[in-house]
Amino acid sequence: KKCLNMQSQHKRKLDKSVQDDLYFDSYSDVTIHEEMIADSVRTDTYRLGITRNGHAIQGKVVLDVGAGTGVLSIFCAQAGARKVYAVEASSIAEQAMEVVKLNHMEDQVTVIRGALEAVQLPEKVDVIVSEWMGYALLHESMLNSVLLARDRWLKPGGLLLPSKAELFVAPINDLTVEERLGFWGTVKERYGVDMSCMTGFARKCIMNNDIAVSLVTVEDVLSHPCRFAELDLLTVTEEQLRSVQGSFSCACFGSSTVNAFCVWFTVTFPGEEKPLVLSTSPFKPETHWKQAVLYLDEPVEVMQDTKVEGEITMFPSEESSRHICIHVEFSIGDLKRKNKTFSIPDGYADVQ
Repeated sequence: KKCLNMQSQHKRKLDKSVQDDLYFDSYSDVTIHEEMIADSVRTDTYRLGITRNGHAIQGKVVLDVGAGTGVLSIFCAQAGARKVYAVEASSIAEQAMEVVKLNHMEDQVTVIRGALEAVQLPEKVDVIVSEWMGYALLHESMLNSVLLARDRWLKPGGLLLPSKAELFVAPINDLTVEERLGFWGTVKERYGVDMSCMTGFARKCIMNNDIAVSLVTVEDVLSHPCRFAELDLLTVTEEQLRSVQGSFSCACFGSSTVNAFCVWFTVTFPGEEKPLVLSTSPFKPETHWKQAVLYLDEPVEVMQDTKVEGEITMFPSEESSRHICIHVEFSIGDLKRKNKTFSIPDGYADVQ
């Protein structure tokens, strides 16, 4: 990782159309679609979520927002949808048309190339399905398009798949960071040169303001998860997404070192018997979303029942509205309350 203390001097705000072009272009390559479909937790849960809601899809009209290769649209057609409008802004829409044709679904599935905000549908829809979630749930900000589709095209009493999202946080001890910081103390023994003075510099570079997307193991998690926000997708507004916030309070399991917070999400598909949950928790099987890791400036030693509490606010970056920022105010034990703001800096334009 690089140090970002000069970041604000070298970045500039991207025009909205440039942001959108960068975003849609990222979906024009096969790699991201391979990663998503190969994520069996994601794809199987969507397939099951659609199948379990077959009673609401049978003979009805479905809109797939951000259809990609069209796999969710075909799931809906297989569940008996009369018509599926698969809206996709990137050039992968051409491949989606081929997939639809190969599966003999042309009569049921219509692929529409264009941004959701610009397309026109010939009719209102009964169901909206979308796999809109990004890292830390809201990075990429595709949820705004789903809400626009909901307000513009969904019939009263219509169904959203998924219908709810929840955000969770827990303190963690990232052992990899401890190993990397400890490395500089071992150089003298190995090579005869004392480089322990590098530890402070390494800490600033590694424990920076980036939202790190990485896998967190169950052993790293130091408390029970705390839910800090819930989004009802039938009622949440774009204005409310400008600031998604909540508080958390948890007690540590035992003696350890807190060097980061871990954030993850779940989404829920409604069901007649019981809801179906797609979870990106470190306690559940791995997904391509992994977890969002937020490193503290300094590690803090904790004991059993040490209280960790605070507030989290998630909001769009000023530089790019599709990028999420996370602000955390927190206290650990009796230590003074601190705060830190994190972001995913990809996609900024460098000032020449």
